[in-house]
Amino acid sequence: MTAAASAVDAPATGPQGLARSLARAQRRRHLAAIALTLPLLVFLLVTLLVPIGALLVRAVENPEVAGTLPRTAVALAGWDRRTEPPAAAFAAVADDLGQLSDGSEAGALARRLNTEVAGARSLVMATYRALPLGDGLSADQVRARMLELDARWAELKYWQAIAKNASRWTPDYLLTSVDLKRQPEGGIEQVPPDQRVFTRILLRTFQISAIVTMCCLLLGYPLAWWLSTLTARQANLLMILVLVPFWTSILVRVAAWIVLLQREGLVNSALMGIGVLGEPLTLLFNRTGVIISMTHILLPFMILPLYSVMKSVPPTYLRAAVSLGSAPLAAFFRVYVPQTLPGVGAGGLLVFILSIGYYVTPALLGGADDQMLSYYIAQYTNVDVNWGMACALGAILLAATLALYAVYRRVVKSELSLG
Repeated sequence: MTAAASAVDAPATGPQGLARSLARAQRRRHLAAIALTLPLLVFLLVTLLVPIGALLVRAVENPEVAGTLPRTAVALAGWDRRTEPPAAAFAAVADDLGQLSDGSEAGALARRLNTEVAGARSLVMATYRALPLGDGLSADQVRARMLELDARWAELKYWQAIAKNASRWTPDYLLTSVDLKRQPEGGIEQVPPDQRVFTRILLRTFQISAIVTMCCLLLGYPLAWWLSTLTARQANLLMILVLVPFWTSILVRVAAWIVLLQREGLVNSALMGIGVLGEPLTLLFNRTGVIISMTHILLPFMILPLYSVMKSVPPTYLRAAVSLGSAPLAAFFRVYVPQTLPGVGAGGLLVFILSIGYYVTPALLGGADDQMLSYYIAQYTNVDVNWGMACALGAILLAATLALYAVYRRVVKSELSLG
């Protein structure tokens, strides 16, 4: 019995039993890792992915017309959009407006149509307040009453706006954000030159962000290199000074720059005191002040990635290059700088992505021609209450961020493959 039991128990302690034990231990480690990271994944899902999904949906959603004028949409389904719509469409509009529960729905409809055609708000609200037009009227009679009420119902542009937005989903917001529009017949064309504003705003956003990124690189690279040459205690002490902006509110920092850069501020007073300037410079409410303040705020985001990479580069490489006959400056640019390019890429990408979403600094320190895309997102959200346009502009920023990240990944992969 003892020998038989030993024979039965042998596989459990043999190679197969050891493999099963290792597999069970591996599964337990995986489950523990999943249990530890699950709260973070749920948090990211709720606070990041869900809002981004809602933003993308709202950028193409068009519920105002489709939700308030369903019968009108059916009546206009076969309309050619070049001749006057059928009398049934007039009756459908009167019926749909009469079914609205309160004036807020009519107001939302009027605002949406007014973004397409000026004057649609007053037309819709006047018709809504005049309802009911009468019971038992035929479609032709309803048409006549509506034309008596407001002759603008005979103009095609209002009907074309209703037919164009009758679908719950629309590309109009995204098209408008890149200075395009749909024609009443359904084609896509550019908006008139005097209305092409968002392309200029987007280019201005990229231009300011690129300048700020270059300024941060020019200031942060030598500082990060100097920190990497110090002892750990000295570097940690100076790194506290680098991180001080993180501990101060952006509004406080912007207010401090207003004090420094105004015409009677410390900067102009100092330059005039030492004789560099004869009269004060205009450094506020223009692009100069915006770039100076943004560079100050975002500089730590460039220094930290650079410092982490530079700290890992052995200083013996430079000494070896110099000992082999290279000039110190040539050795620095040929041996040291290429090894720090991952930090340059990471810091540049981080600063640029943060820059294109800036709102407070340009709004307080810049002029009318220095506002970035985020300013207009806030304008559409808080003032115009046009969530579709706000989300479409946000989607443009998101697409730009993803494109930049994709380019960065491709460049990093190509460098690693070459290395």
